[in-house]
Amino acid sequence: MNEPGIVTLNTENIGGEHICCAISDKKCANGVKLKKEWLQQRFQEGLRFKKLDVRQKVFIEYIPAEYAWCPVEAPGYIFINCFWVAGSYKGMGYGKKLLGECLEESGATNGAIAVTSRTKRSYLSDKSFFTYNGFEVCDQAPPYFELVVLKFKEDAPTPKFKQSVHEQKTDVVKGFQVLYTAQCPYTDHYVGELEDCARERSIPVETRRIASAGEAQSAPTPYTSYSLFYNGHFITHEILTRSKFEKNIDGWIEKYGLPSAE
Repeated sequence: MNEPGIVTLNTENIGGEHICCAISDKKCANGVKLKKEWLQQRFQEGLRFKKLDVRQKVFIEYIPAEYAWCPVEAPGYIFINCFWVAGSYKGMGYGKKLLGECLEESGATNGAIAVTSRTKRSYLSDKSFFTYNGFEVCDQAPPYFELVVLKFKEDAPTPKFKQSVHEQKTDVVKGFQVLYTAQCPYTDHYVGELEDCARERSIPVETRRIASAGEAQSAPTPYTSYSLFYNGHFITHEILTRSKFEKNIDGWIEKYGLPSAE
């Protein structure tokens, strides 16, 4: 059997290529469309999306840090926006190969960075893979986010999260608030499910899609694809299904109180 190659998406081939995420979830068809549109707009900013030529989630997506949709200060670095190797393809060297192409072709002068977490969590790249390949933790943010870096030069400035991440303030303190982007094809559908569920419980809910890199770079959490807050408290970056959301509502109310009155 021939070894599958690596495909680099661009404005010419993106229409006919699957983008790995959500390919088996028919509910997310509109989210896939929005994601492809988002990618098209980012290509001119230097975004690269490389994937193994298989119909599975084996890909890496990266962009110069100054254009990253993440509140980081990292001049001259490449920001690894998303990196995923499906379980059936782990341990076969594909992750290392994709990372190697990123580091060689990124054009970064100072190095590469990625957002991870202290312990393994859904939707965040596994920190252990990065540290095994020479990355080091260079900053942390509440409640569990970490920034890892691989410097190309010892004297390069050390990247860090912006102050908005450490303050973690939102402009809404009543009920639920979801900040999200089109970076992930899952968000469009599941944010809608969350809205419906909250309103059925008569709990105020506001959803806001971040529309620019500038807005994302002043966000209160590093994972701008999706962040859920309740009464101003950060809850999770994990994109919740309706059942997961319903399962946890009462616990959040018990911990943070009922939504404040008008």
